[in-house]
Amino acid sequence: MARCIQCQMESDLISSPLEVCVHCLRKHFMQLKPHIFEVHAQIKRIYGLPVQPPAVEDGLSCSLCINQCQIPENGVGYCGTRYEKLGRLRGGGPDEGHFVCYYDPLPTNCVAVWVCPGGTESGYPRFSHVKAAERGYKNLSVFFRSCTFNCLFCQNWHYREESLYLGKIGSNVIADCVDGKTSCLCYFGGDPTPQLLYAIHASKVALEKKAGGILRICWETNGSMSEKLLDKVADISLRSGGCVKFDLKAWSEEIHMALCGVSNHRTFSNFRHLAGRVSQRPDPPLLVASTLLVPGYIDEDEVGKIAQFIAALNPDIPYSLLGYHPQFYMQDLPRTSYRHAERCLRAAQTAGLKRVKIGNIHLLGNQY
Repeated sequence: MARCIQCQMESDLISSPLEVCVHCLRKHFMQLKPHIFEVHAQIKRIYGLPVQPPAVEDGLSCSLCINQCQIPENGVGYCGTRYEKLGRLRGGGPDEGHFVCYYDPLPTNCVAVWVCPGGTESGYPRFSHVKAAERGYKNLSVFFRSCTFNCLFCQNWHYREESLYLGKIGSNVIADCVDGKTSCLCYFGGDPTPQLLYAIHASKVALEKKAGGILRICWETNGSMSEKLLDKVADISLRSGGCVKFDLKAWSEEIHMALCGVSNHRTFSNFRHLAGRVSQRPDPPLLVASTLLVPGYIDEDEVGKIAQFIAALNPDIPYSLLGYHPQFYMQDLPRTSYRHAERCLRAAQTAGLKRVKIGNIHLLGNQY
């Protein structure tokens, strides 16, 4: 049980590393901002990364994401991928990746499995081998080892450890892993955003190899990339039958800043932009949203406002509510409870969304 440094309330739903309750984040964010910054700075220091996006006046500009880093001589960007060397911006280029990859049998535990061709009859026959879940086929999962956010609750935080380091890998590697039974390719992480130049190029190579066949290209992302890169991502997914899965972590910018260290402004702007392209291919859905139900912080109020935003754009956009497993710097929080998930489900449905689902049901707990 932790105590909020602002209101002094004690609760199992306050995370000890953050030491702030959700109510105070909403009401007293400016007072708490220095404390929140230091919480994130401590984590970034542990992993040898800048505590905030570098903004050196004569630094090299990186425009891949919301952070808009101005990287100094011999410096590195907030994501840890982009860096300056000998007067040039390096890392995250189209010919070098920093990732691990592996196969998952279909249907897999994907955010979009309940609406995509890999798990349903959606998209058949153009984008799917069978008019049902593609059992017997597989997904090539590409896990990028970098991120533009610093989420305290990161479910895949292990990418930060050197034990997963495989070095920089050429763009042909992904295409070489695509065989006759590979019907989809999904980029996640971390986040694909710092390495989108690589992923976009690698996807084109893989699609050329699979010309005339089925290879859906999907992306699971925090949505912080530039709009120009987002359109390139969407073009690839539209062509191949894949989808873009946006992780909408919080509606309140204050809560998002506290939990993720970065604003959510670009994420919602990009989501709105991509929603405008949904009509280009209604089936299978191009755009899918998800929210991780972090106990004590991402409640029905947050979910309801996210759902209202989505419904105003297009009420048919699928929305997954995901059960939380205690991880990284929020290991002291409980798992998402059934009651928490059900309250959020009702909030999303009341907001007008037609396609809402509770995902990761096996992670749900009984308390709260």
